[in-house]
Amino acid sequence: MSRLWIRNPLAILATGAGGGVVVEGGRIVALVGPGETPAHDAAFDASAHVVLPGLINTHHHFYQTLTRCHPDAINKPLFPWLRALYPVWARLTPEALRLATRLALTELMLSGVTCSSDHHYVYPPGLDDALDIQAEEARRLGIRMTLNRGAMNLSEKDGGLPPDSVAQDHDAIMADCERVIAKHHDAAEGAMIRVALAPCSPFSVTRDLMRDTAALAARCGCGLHTHLAETHDEDAFCRDRFGMRPLDYLEDCGWMTPRAWLAHGVHFDDAEIARLAVAGVGVCHCPTSNMVLASGACRTLALERAGVKLGCR
Repeated sequence: MSRLWIRNPLAILATGAGGGVVVEGGRIVALVGPGETPAHDAAFDASAHVVLPGLINTHHHFYQTLTRCHPDAINKPLFPWLRALYPVWARLTPEALRLATRLALTELMLSGVTCSSDHHYVYPPGLDDALDIQAEEARRLGIRMTLNRGAMNLSEKDGGLPPDSVAQDHDAIMADCERVIAKHHDAAEGAMIRVALAPCSPFSVTRDLMRDTAALAARCGCGLHTHLAETHDEDAFCRDRFGMRPLDYLEDCGWMTPRAWLAHGVHFDDAEIARLAVAGVGVCHCPTSNMVLASGACRTLALERAGVKLGCR
């Protein structure tokens, strides 16, 4: 494999690497000290560049790139915001998802992101191959990605939030989870594409789906991802429907595992933060989303002090 020397950067976030780094096979294989000349096959003059580690985006919804300024969803908290947009997302087509994925990944790469996780949970008729489309776009652009096989199967008729038009059947969801894992999940070190199982939220999926995806992820070595503790409305929903707070519900479903990470995590109390740390569960805080929807602010400093793995969108 060719050895590329990224030579003499203007600045670099690595100790003892003033002369740059050598990359081989997609990996940094050597740090170069000032004035050193490493073995290399090609060189890139980085004297006008700052070399930084690639950023990692741990939560996204690429398809929402197409509706982020939709007038029907302006100045609304989460539940009314979702109700305004569910009918729009129910008309999502394969081509629209492809363009949204390409746009979102390009925006991320331009901002320095080299690895992204996308939580796709809307599957209207005709969009069965959503994650196949996303995998194709990620490979085309050369970005590392975790495909989150999201799902919603608790619709309005069953007491959930989403309309029936965007919900799927439990068995169909589980069958596609297994298909996507078999086709795209690469557990090898340095893999470019991996799969996580990602039921959407407590107010849009059943307890059975939460438990079954946790069991499948454990069997296949996949990650687990969901929204949790995002709003007071979610907390009230969990208390009314399950008789417990969101984190207690998560534990009841078998999700308190290091393979799990949670989006938003705004409304955890001190005891719950300690439980997350002990279980090794990660949290992705989403400050822009939380401000737009007035959901509150994730307690990032408390999470860090407790030793919770913390990411960002």
